[in-house]
Amino acid sequence: MIPSERTELQKNRGLASMSAQETKQKLLPPVVDTSTALREEISRARSSGRTIAFVPTMGALHAGHISLIEAAENSGAYVVVSIYVNPTQFSPHEDLAAYPRTIDADRAACRDAGVDLIFTPDDAEMYPPGDQTRVHPGPLAETMCGLFRPGHFEGVSTVVTKLFNLVQPDVAYFGQKDAQQALIIRRMVKDLCIPVRIEVCPIVREPDGLAMSSRNAYLSTEQRSRALCLYRALCEGRDMLLHRGTGGSGDQGIQHVVYAMQNTVAKVASPEPEPVTIDYMTVVDAETLEPATKPIGRVMLAGAVRIGETRLIDNLLIDLPADRR
Repeated sequence: MIPSERTELQKNRGLASMSAQETKQKLLPPVVDTSTALREEISRARSSGRTIAFVPTMGALHAGHISLIEAAENSGAYVVVSIYVNPTQFSPHEDLAAYPRTIDADRAACRDAGVDLIFTPDDAEMYPPGDQTRVHPGPLAETMCGLFRPGHFEGVSTVVTKLFNLVQPDVAYFGQKDAQQALIIRRMVKDLCIPVRIEVCPIVREPDGLAMSSRNAYLSTEQRSRALCLYRALCEGRDMLLHRGTGGSGDQGIQHVVYAMQNTVAKVASPEPEPVTIDYMTVVDAETLEPATKPIGRVMLAGAVRIGETRLIDNLLIDLPADRR
């Protein structure tokens, strides 16, 4: 055997010895941008006995997104990630045009996480000419973020329904950071009899506690430091509920916690160089999003603040003993 043949044989043996996962991670996942191509790929996967796991995103992928992809990958399913900046969930004054679009980096991140297929439709694919149908969510969308982003959850519900119809996944993964969105999607799937299981994965945080978000990239160094007020406020409320008491009973006790959280944000809310403003700080029932009336059961502390032009949201879930007074 001549040296070149020996080298080629060794190379082939090396490739053959790679695990399927290692091989997949070395290749950029295919990208399709039409429903026809998408369905062909998914049909091929199903014909080989694979179940379909789906992670819908708007791109600008970070560790939070990757945690969803890894959860899908760990299930052993064929993993589909959509990257689509959905225009119907943005109000006219919001950051649609400025929203980060980083497809090359996103594709590399998907490769490293083991994604099988990326779907990148354009607006015409998702909203064909003459489009007029919308999915209108119910009361879950009429509180918290719904009060400050009119039409947002209708846009989310509509595009997720379209994506579910296109991908037809067995399971879809969402993040707890967007807790209201996850509850709305779970309710929508049940109400509309969509045969998909919804998995909600924990929030991924920076080492200092800031929740991962694509919008964190908008923050200056000074704004990034001030942004921690939201997480600190939620932690203050959590500690009051778990350890130090609420300073009252029933509604008054919960309101005392809300005031304390608002005060934590207010400490960094001076107008120089840019103000930190509160959209809401609240303690709600973790399933219904109705205001908590007693510090018992599973509750969610949630808040939204604006730092300059950037809006950030976060939440904490806690379980309080039913025998508390």
